[in-house]
Amino acid sequence: MSGWDPYLDDDEKLLWEGRPSRRLLILTKADIFLIPFSLLWGGFALFWNLAAWGMGAPFFFRLFGLPFLLVGAYITVGRFFVDQYIRKHTVYALTTKRAFIATSAFGRKLRDKPIRPNTSINFKPGERASLTFDAPSAMIQSKRQIGYSDGGTGGFTFRAISDGDTVYRLARDIQQGTAT
Repeated sequence: MSGWDPYLDDDEKLLWEGRPSRRLLILTKADIFLIPFSLLWGGFALFWNLAAWGMGAPFFFRLFGLPFLLVGAYITVGRFFVDQYIRKHTVYALTTKRAFIATSAFGRKLRDKPIRPNTSINFKPGERASLTFDAPSAMIQSKRQIGYSDGGTGGFTFRAISDGDTVYRLARDIQQGTAT
């Protein structure tokens, strides 16, 4: 009996289980803009705080800069640690009917996505491959906030998996009804 059994239908069988990469640094397309922005933000916040505290500015001005410094630290380096923490606590699974994403970071959460013949599967091959099931349209995706949930890809995504080719073929078999 696997840990997935309570969540499976009677006629459903677990075919694959995996985890995302645990590497610290996984860059996305959004980082082309986020890294320079975070360096500018963090640099300005650091300059403001050093100047305010070093020149003996009024107490309000000293406190005013601290939230900006904390945000700068998070967007410059902290977000990579948070992303790694979430990936460390995430497990993916494919069954004969569905895809699952389970995470225990910041509370337990289980999501599932039925895989049907009309389910779109977007595959990004590579060392840290990703599979997105039913990605949103470009219009919807452009309005999403950039965040960890799916690495900015939208939809229901298996992110940074090492055996992406195998998982993609298995997902296609499920989609076509030939997976056993």
